[in-house]
Formats: sequence, C-alpha cells, structure tokens
Amino acid sequence: MLEIKNLTKKIGNSKILDGINLKVEKGEVLVVLGSSGCGKTTLLRCIKGLDMQDDGAVIFHGGDKSKIGLVFQDFNIWNNMTVIDNVMLAPQIVQKRERSEVYNTSIEVLKKVGLVDKMNSFPDQLSGGQKQRVAIARSLVMNPEMMMLDEVTSALDPELVASVEKIVKQLASEGMTMVVVTHNLGFAKEIGDKFVFIENGRIAESGGREILENPQNNKLKKFVEKEG
Repeated sequence: MLEIKNLTKKIGNSKILDGINLKVEKGEVLVVLGSSGCGKTTLLRCIKGLDMQDDGAVIFHGGDKSKIGLVFQDFNIWNNMTVIDNVMLAPQIVQKRERSEVYNTSIEVLKKVGLVDKMNSFPDQLSGGQKQRVAIARSLVMNPEMMMLDEVTSALDPELVASVEKIVKQLASEGMTMVVVTHNLGFAKEIGDKFVFIENGRIAESGGREILENPQNNKLKKFVEKEG
C-alpha cells in the first residue's frame, strides 16, 4: 500500500531523514521507534504530503493522500466547536459529502470510539483521552485507507492511555493499515507486525518482534532497556 524510496529531508544543511526505504502492505501495522528528534514525525509528515522531501519518493498505492489519516499527539481539534461538529467538518469541506450522510457516519464513528454520549460537548469539557479519541474519530470519518498515529498517548495521563490504546488495537484487529509512532513497547508489541528503529534520520534496525526481544543495534538495546 505504501512504498518509500530513498526518502531524504533536509532543514538547512542537516538531514532530518537520510535515505529512508520502507514498505507497508495492506492490513499491516508498522511501528516506528526512536528517541526524540530522530525524524519520526517528519517521516509521517512527508508521507502525508504536509512536508516535501528533498529527494526520494513516497508512493501511496491508493493514489489519493487525502485517504491517509494522520492523528497528532496534541489533538489539533477545534475548541470552539462541539465534538460532533469537529468530526463532521472535514468530510463536508474536503470531500464535499452531504451533511445528512456525514452526520450518520459521524454518529457511527463516535460510537466506535465510545464518545457518542459526548457528541454535544465542547473540548474543554473532555479529558485528554477523550480529546484524543475525538481526533481519531475525525480521521476515521474520512474513510481512510491508511492511518498514521504520532505518539497519540504520550500527552495523556497514565490512566487515560488504555482507552486510546483500546481503539488503536481494535482498528488493527479490523485490518486497518497503520503506521504508528510510539514509545510504549508493550503497546507496540501488541499491535505491530513490523518494526523500524530510526537513529539520526536513518533506519538503524528493522524487522519483526525479534528486534525488540533481541536487538542488535546498541542504541536500540538502550531504547528497549529504557522504555521496556
């Protein structure tokens, strides 16, 4: 579904991403690991087309990058709009869908993330975990072919993390193709099919679960010891 060839992104003379090569098959969950500042968020932004790469190619076999949902760690929801209006906005503006159809789909999506009872609430009436689930619902209502999640639990209090992780696990079990950036190794092992560890803008190690259980790269070993 997604193929990345020799992806390079610079800021000034610094290479934030340096020759990244990746493939994600339909229905697969790729987990991207790495310490802060290694290039993980930039990778997601380049895949979505929010940032343009300096070299290489991002090939999305769905063709239309609006079919890639991207959820950030800081929610990015509109504080002056109710939950239901937050969820309904993009499909009507971007996809030109009928309001009645979008409303019905939004209700179904809010049921899926356990927030239909909060549909008329404003964001300042919600917990961090509920806000993050609104952000996920806002992506799901666009009928994405692939979802990308950038540290969606890192800004949450520990007791709120489980509610968001439950939604992501459910999406994975339903066959949603996903690229997930996370520091939570337990969560990563539960949902991931493939794993990559990025160091200084390069893929230092990649593979299945074995790279977390028996890492060969020294930085990955330290990462696993610290986060695990």
